[in-house]
Amino acid sequence: MILRCLPLLTLAVLLPAILQPVTAADNTGPWDLPTLKQTPAAEFGTPDGLVRPVHYSGEPFQGKPTRIFAWYAQPSGTGPFPGVVLVHGGGGKAFRDWALHWANRGYAALAMDLAGHGPDGRLSDGGPDQSDETKFRPFADSEAREMWSYHAVAAVIRGHSLLAAQPDVDANRIGITGISWGGYLTCLAASLDDRLKVAVPVYGCGFLADNSVWTQPRFNPMTPDLRQRWVRNFDPSSYLAQVRCPILFLNGTNDFAYPMDSYRKCCRLVPEDLRTVSIIPRLPHGHIWTFPEVDAFIDSCLKNGQKLARIGPAQQAATDVSATVQATTDIREALLHYTEDDGPWQNREWKSLTAAISDGRVSATVPENARAWYLAVKDARGITVSGEHREAGE
Repeated sequence: MILRCLPLLTLAVLLPAILQPVTAADNTGPWDLPTLKQTPAAEFGTPDGLVRPVHYSGEPFQGKPTRIFAWYAQPSGTGPFPGVVLVHGGGGKAFRDWALHWANRGYAALAMDLAGHGPDGRLSDGGPDQSDETKFRPFADSEAREMWSYHAVAAVIRGHSLLAAQPDVDANRIGITGISWGGYLTCLAASLDDRLKVAVPVYGCGFLADNSVWTQPRFNPMTPDLRQRWVRNFDPSSYLAQVRCPILFLNGTNDFAYPMDSYRKCCRLVPEDLRTVSIIPRLPHGHIWTFPEVDAFIDSCLKNGQKLARIGPAQQAATDVSATVQATTDIREALLHYTEDDGPWQNREWKSLTAAISDGRVSATVPENARAWYLAVKDARGITVSGEHREAGE
């Protein structure tokens, strides 16, 4: 088994449980979805191989119209091609190579910028920047449409509308994936945009005010009213119960920004038959778009590719644990990952033991001193899926 490493950073402290996410069906927050689902005005540039630049209209910001820059990529030949919307994270941009990665895999792809930038710097008519000061600034309910999260989600949904309108794209086979803050936005877009057929948030999740790298520096100094307003409008926990497409949650055990407790709470909001989880020990955090789990999961939903394995809920008797496994490919490896540490998730050391597979079940014995653990399998393609983690005493 190859273990991937991640620098360990300090986790923020927990907030009191005064922040209750909104989970009502048809919660659209501040977004006007019928308008966002219309094809935006767009100007395409000159193609360069499979890729070409495009500017499309965004939401008004500070009373002025805005434009969004993106790279559009399309495979050679004629469609209809499936499509994928690509959402970058903090410090990112519209990544040309990310769009090209998907075009080379047979998809039309749109990778947009979400910080008001074009290919060569800030746009004169760009939207809000992506700094933490902008994301978490004080706002009233009447100012929700001036916030970065509002503009970013709107840009993603408008980007979907633009992608779906292209003549060689199959509008009924479009998915989304995002990285870090892009994973956060993917959670929101998948909850709001019922046209999407598959979603993969990488790292990003909700319950940010409860436990995340932003809890201490950003949420704790807020007034209770402001925290509740931010959560109600912009935290994925207020929307994820509405997801109606298959979704793969991919994260690492020691992610510096999105810890495992908040991640698990987000996963549990999505109906069990729609969610797949892949938690990988010490998964590196970055703008990485070559995880095989992402490609295979989207293929399974949009191109009739082989499905990922699925691990059912774990059953435990004393220290013996087991769960059902459904797989369409051979399982190469089964493991129990566990930590004997308490404290911040980022700082915990994780260990692994070989688990057994027999008659469609994976089973293992949990070490006596384990404080948290989960089962995982890796198939013949090297693709990892896992069950949700359990903590001692649960």
